[in-house]
Amino acid sequence: MAVVHLGHEVALRELLRTDAAALADAYRTNRARLAPWEPLRQESFFTDSGQQSEVDALLEDRGAGIAAPFVLVHGGRIVGRVNLSGIVRGAFQSANLGYWIDAGYGGRGLMTAAVDAVAEIAVRDLRLHRLQAGTLLRNSASQAVLRRCGFAEIGVAERYLRIAGEWQDHLLFQRILAD
Repeated sequence: MAVVHLGHEVALRELLRTDAAALADAYRTNRARLAPWEPLRQESFFTDSGQQSEVDALLEDRGAGIAAPFVLVHGGRIVGRVNLSGIVRGAFQSANLGYWIDAGYGGRGLMTAAVDAVAEIAVRDLRLHRLQAGTLLRNSASQAVLRRCGFAEIGVAERYLRIAGEWQDHLLFQRILAD
């Protein structure tokens, strides 16, 4: 995959095995900001070796065709992630979308551009029909990104994911990519 330039000198590219240390730094920098929106993390998650394990698992999933992990980079620094996970083939041709961006890069349209770019990759390269994303009910910023990217609200899933140590309701969205 080629690098996709998103603007403001930020680019989207596939996750590389050599990204672990930069990813650990990004997670440490954004730890407090991401905590309300993510599962509880072990201390090892925030270390270089912990991220190397995460990266290796994601790349194994990519090789198996069940994930497509991406990073947003500014210079040599990782400033966000976009991930397609749970890719299902057959009659479904669907994946789950997840993403986050460093607080210092929010409000510039970068995540909207990144989600649009990944949706294009999903239909063009991965031949997917549908993407699904879920947000916590109070995450209006993420909901705005999805709506700008053509996702439609499909309902509330009660106690959908264990986030910040609690089973929490999520607003679900989908985007039909191709018919």
